[in-house]
This record gives sequence, C-alpha cells and structure tokens, in this order.
Amino acid sequence: MPTIAQRPRGQDGEGLSFSVFVGPAILLYGLFVMVPLVHTVYLSFFQWDGVGDQVAVGFDNYLEIFRNGDLARSFLHSAVLMVIYLIGSVGLALVITGMISRNAIGAARFYQTLLFLPQVIPSVVVGISWRWILAPEGLLNGALEIVGLGHLRRVWLGDFDTALIALGIVGAWQLYGLFMLMFIAGVQRISPTLYEAARLDGAGPVLEFFVITVPGLRREIVMAIMLAIIAAVSSFDLIYVMTRGGPGTSTTVPALEVYRHAFVYAEVGTAAALGTTIALIVLAVVWLVGRIRAGDDRSARA
Repeated sequence: MPTIAQRPRGQDGEGLSFSVFVGPAILLYGLFVMVPLVHTVYLSFFQWDGVGDQVAVGFDNYLEIFRNGDLARSFLHSAVLMVIYLIGSVGLALVITGMISRNAIGAARFYQTLLFLPQVIPSVVVGISWRWILAPEGLLNGALEIVGLGHLRRVWLGDFDTALIALGIVGAWQLYGLFMLMFIAGVQRISPTLYEAARLDGAGPVLEFFVITVPGLRREIVMAIMLAIIAAVSSFDLIYVMTRGGPGTSTTVPALEVYRHAFVYAEVGTAAALGTTIALIVLAVVWLVGRIRAGDDRSARA
C-alpha cells in the first residue's frame, strides 16, 4: 500500500472536496426522492385510506389498474398524448431547426427567443390562457367565424372527440421550444462543409434537411423523444387546469388518477400502485434511450 508521501499530489484534497460538495446533494436526493419512492412502493401493496389500519393485499392494487376501465383508459390517453407530442413538438422543432440551419429565417436569434417563450410560461398560465382561447365563445371560434369557417366551431374542451386532441396540441406547443433549442445546439456540431457540399451539388432545402440535418441530430432527437414520452406519461398540471379529466373521463391520465385516488377517493394503495407504474415506465424509457445512445457511441467509435 502506498504511503501518504507516495500518493499522487492532491488526491486527499480531491477526495475531501468531492465528499464536501457531492455528499449533501446525495443526502438530500436520498431523503426527498429515494425514501418517498421506496415508501410509495411499500404502500402499493396495501389497502389504506390514509388514516386507518393498512391491510396487505399483495399485487391487487396493480391488478386493479387493468381491471378498472377508467384506470386502463388513462394509460391509453397518455399513449395518444405521446403521439401528439412526438409529432407536434419534436416534429415542429425539427422543421424550425431545418429552416434556421438553411438560413431561411432572418434575425434567427430573435425568432429563437420568441419561439422559446411557451417553454418558460408556467403550465397553469398556459392552461388558463388556452382554456379561454378554446372556449365556446373564445378566440379560436371567433377567428373561424371571421374567416367564414363558422361550421367548424366546436366546444373544443367539452367535446369527447376533440378534448384530448386539443390538450395534446397545447402540450406540444408548450414543449417544442425546448426541443428547438436542443436541435439548434446540435446543428452547430454539424460541419458547415456538409451543407456547402450539398448546396454545390444542387440539393434543395428538403433534401438537405433529411440527408444532413436529421442524421446529424440523432442524439438530440432521441433525447427529445424521451422527454416527450415522459411528459405525456407524467402530465398533470395542464390537464387539471384545463379539463379536470373531462368531459366524463375522456382526458384522464395516470397522474390525474393518482391525485384522485389519493386525495378524493382515499385509496392510497391504488394511488401508490399507479405512481409506481408511472415511475417504472419512465425508468424503462430512460433505460431504452441509454441503450440507444450507447449504441450510437459504439458506432461512432467504430
């Protein structure tokens, strides 16, 4: 074993600095994240109203997710939101990035800031604003009347056929700014000579976008897909503000059902099982993305 004199200079100081700065963060993370998570998993195996005695029920709370039609449909609603988020937020962010990388938009920095604004607006404010826009006498229906499309008027958030789609569009609108910045940062890693060569060969903006920009943003696209899926699975505040899960149960999502079963129905065990299921889905998505990125890194090194 090397003596203190033989150890590399600064080793003891680096170890001490690591403990001082990282230790409190790890302690806080364990106290406020891991302990509640483990306790939630524990409660998911019990029937409990939050006050009385806990009754062990095994995996019945998890089976209830599949037996209860409303709970099962809430996951289907999240799947619909995933599709809308992926097409609306990721797709729109890619298109805007392609236009900027092609220099089709002047004053790019101004437009980047303007288009990023939905991301920094609190979800409650977004929900209230869009609820007013989509109201029966709101801005959208009024605009349809002005342009002669009054026959398209809808009670957008009160119609079983349009409520979930409207929520998905609003959520995608709020997310795309973040993905746009991610993609714009990724474009800066792409060699400008690739764009110059493509233009010399006569490539148009569409071909340039699909041949150079999209492949060059593979890592960022994978990360954006992960964030969009997580946002769809864990969405709560926007839906709670805009529809409260209505009309009926047409816009309920798992996170909203967690709130209802814990604080309205006093079914803490079912709520814990739902929360644990959401966490497992998120972990599965993160694991899958990690595998994809690891494969990309191996391919790049090869």
